[in-house]
Amino acid sequence: MEEWKQYRLGDICSIYGRIGFRGYTTEDLTNVREEGAISLSPTNIVAGELDLSKPTFIKWDKYYESPEIMIRPYDIVIVKTGSSVGRTTLIREVSHPMTLNPQLVVLKDLRVNPIFLSYLIKTREFQGALQSITVGSAIPTLSQKNLANLQISIPSDDTQNRISGILNSLDKKILLNNRINHNLEEQAQALFKSWFIDFEPFKDGKFVDSELGLIPETLRTSKICDLCHTIETGRRPKGGIVDVVDGVPSIGAENIKGLGFYDFGKTKYVSRDFAASMKKGLVKGYELLIYKDGGKPGYFIPNFSIFGEGFPYDNMTVNEHVFILDFKDIGYNVFSYFFFQTEVIMNYLNAQGSKAAIPGINRNDVESITIFSQNNVLVKEFGQRITPIITSILKRNVENHKLSIIRDSLLPRLMSEKIDLDNSAN
Repeated sequence: MEEWKQYRLGDICSIYGRIGFRGYTTEDLTNVREEGAISLSPTNIVAGELDLSKPTFIKWDKYYESPEIMIRPYDIVIVKTGSSVGRTTLIREVSHPMTLNPQLVVLKDLRVNPIFLSYLIKTREFQGALQSITVGSAIPTLSQKNLANLQISIPSDDTQNRISGILNSLDKKILLNNRINHNLEEQAQALFKSWFIDFEPFKDGKFVDSELGLIPETLRTSKICDLCHTIETGRRPKGGIVDVVDGVPSIGAENIKGLGFYDFGKTKYVSRDFAASMKKGLVKGYELLIYKDGGKPGYFIPNFSIFGEGFPYDNMTVNEHVFILDFKDIGYNVFSYFFFQTEVIMNYLNAQGSKAAIPGINRNDVESITIFSQNNVLVKEFGQRITPIITSILKRNVENHKLSIIRDSLLPRLMSEKIDLDNSAN
């Protein structure tokens, strides 16, 4: 077996963080992509990958103020402070200029295979070592000096490349699936916008005022309370579920963040006996899942999702912070997923949810929504066209989860030299 050599992390890369900048003022930020660079934060690192679905932009003058932390392809970013210390990702590409906020550091000028090092940092051993050098109980913090002094084992260039190739092939397939899913959802969004926001099929007809604004006269609306539907939440046992490590997954609001999103690291369980006793809160598949409550006082951001086809699980429940809205019509549930994301509904739910001391919406808030009715021909056609797209997205997510399980099982074995790469190739 090949001998892996010991190095200080600081000997194989340069480590940079934001210097002399404690935080942002409102003048430093912009909502316009063209007016600034993306400022990465811990929320942009999800399941080991870069997530730019909700970027924060910092104005160009602040971006150019710190050239040492301008992000380049194959840099490695690590969270250095807060509850997610050690969370990390490899920057595979840079489609818009990026920098760091003060909670992150970046590894640059790598003198080893960057893909290999990114996987090494994700191992349980390395993450454990990071936690051992983290200081502060209220706000855990990882100093760049301690990080630079961390001892790591590195194999030959050939072994680095071979290990990287094995693991990266799995991640490339996951990324490809994610891109396909993203493109499919964008196609569905584009069709919805054409039909139900721009009203292209109705442009030569008469328009009338409504609670949804100016809409085609022939496009009928209803209150949700007047439609065939059920809306319910689940529950968890009194005393909590901290000690339950197996059973039936109980989905919380933190995992209602859009189609195809699920952080398996945040899964909590209720016992099988408790799940069997639940009369409400069981996810059957293709219902609209709604983020019900939680977050900062006075600030509520609605979020939605659809689960099914075994994603994220075959059997699952929701807790009391998630609504399950089911119109007893899969196609209409799919239509409602896109409808609830329209500006008028998002603004309404945001306003309703921000009123309470604990931000959130109630059953009446949802049932009071005016929506395009099920019996509209184009609403039915939209559901028929888009449901197969949702199904393919969900199935691809199931495949991704299986690939990630394979990758995560191989990672510690490859990094601990428990797999003989020469013999495994035969």
